[in-house]
Amino acid sequence: MAETSPSSARFETGMKTRRSVLGNAHVDRAEAGQTPFDQPFQELITEGAWGTVWSGQKWTKRERSMVTIALLAALGHDDEVAMHVRATANTGASPEDIREALMHVAIYAGVPAANHAFKIAKATYAEMDAAHAAGDKDEKSTA
Repeated sequence: MAETSPSSARFETGMKTRRSVLGNAHVDRAEAGQTPFDQPFQELITEGAWGTVWSGQKWTKRERSMVTIALLAALGHDDEVAMHVRATANTGASPEDIREALMHVAIYAGVPAANHAFKIAKATYAEMDAAHAAGDKDEKSTA
């Protein structure tokens, strides 16, 4: 198997998609925290998750967002659930879309997993709303 390279076309596509979904600030923080120890892992997820799966042409980012959140919730990956709920601001998945995805989690992966994911999603949406409101106040005060 060939060694991955940050200059590969798949890496570049992955980085572009990763930034479009998670936002520049998130990706910049992740890149700044990268070390030689985790650099190969970061390359792997940038090429594999972002450059292949998230960059595919069959589903929209909205659809990928809903499926990703449902899978993360079902598997109990709480930090990733919150990160991907925040990413819905960029993917077009609405709170109603996420609610429906989590309803599926309840039936197919269990009520406790869905219950916890609902709690995370509610808190994350509340944080996003507060940040948006604070941003609106800042814009109004400087106008």
